[in-house]
Amino acid sequence: MSRLLVGLLWLLHFLPLTVLARCGSGLGSAFFRLGRRRRHIVLVNLRLCFPELDEAQRQDMARAHFRVLGRSMLERSLLWWASRARLSRLLRVEGEERMRTLLAAGRPVLMLTPHFVGLDVGGAAIAMRFDCASIYAVQSNRVFDRLLLRGRQRFGDQLLLSRQESVRASVRAMKAGRPLYYLPDMDFGRRDSIFVPFFGVPAATVPGLARLARLAGAVVVPCLTRILPGGAGYVVTVGEPWQDFPTDDVEADTSRMNAWIEAAIRTMPEQYYWVHRRFKTRPEGEPRPY
Repeated sequence: MSRLLVGLLWLLHFLPLTVLARCGSGLGSAFFRLGRRRRHIVLVNLRLCFPELDEAQRQDMARAHFRVLGRSMLERSLLWWASRARLSRLLRVEGEERMRTLLAAGRPVLMLTPHFVGLDVGGAAIAMRFDCASIYAVQSNRVFDRLLLRGRQRFGDQLLLSRQESVRASVRAMKAGRPLYYLPDMDFGRRDSIFVPFFGVPAATVPGLARLARLAGAVVVPCLTRILPGGAGYVVTVGEPWQDFPTDDVEADTSRMNAWIEAAIRTMPEQYYWVHRRFKTRPEGEPRPY
């Protein structure tokens, strides 16, 4: 079955992006109707993060999220098989000169890349321009594990580090001139996490951004990917390097990270990865919301 799905994805990548986007949106709409468990998670997240919205507005946002999530699943086929020339036409990177200036000056670079549904597109766009390092989680399905690995290593000389490898490997990579494509905004449980606000709700958050920046002497550069409507492609934005980061206060630094992610989400709320149980780990005594 896995090989059949891979074959179908390979066929889909030949479609124009306008058609592929419609197919993905339709798939996402079906997920919204049929995926009761994931729909529940998304609606709980939206209720916690957007209490100012009424139920109808949150339902509309959830539907929009599933449509763009479906798109991201099918359009990943482009990242795996489309030619470099085709991807170059679809992917626009804004601010890459900031990265080049930092790297030319010998500065280690730590890229803050929150879990928006287009993050794999952003990873491909950055890999087409820079030899990077990123954290890779081994997939349980061997067929898709090989495919994901191959997709992430298509362009340039990309270094994939497992979650089990030490922090030292990430630090060495940055000091060797590889930007680290870093995704620190998921709930990885109580271990190594601290509770800081996320949309005003205490959220278990790994304070790795500040710690890695300090250990590597790295500058933090935010990176966001926006999936554009229809067949218009994608925009990857490399932001201004953060100033006065890290400080001596890890909690304040991690709160700053979450606040920045919140602001980014508000610019495209349907594109954040709401199917993740971001608030599954609770402070002692608090009930689990899911």
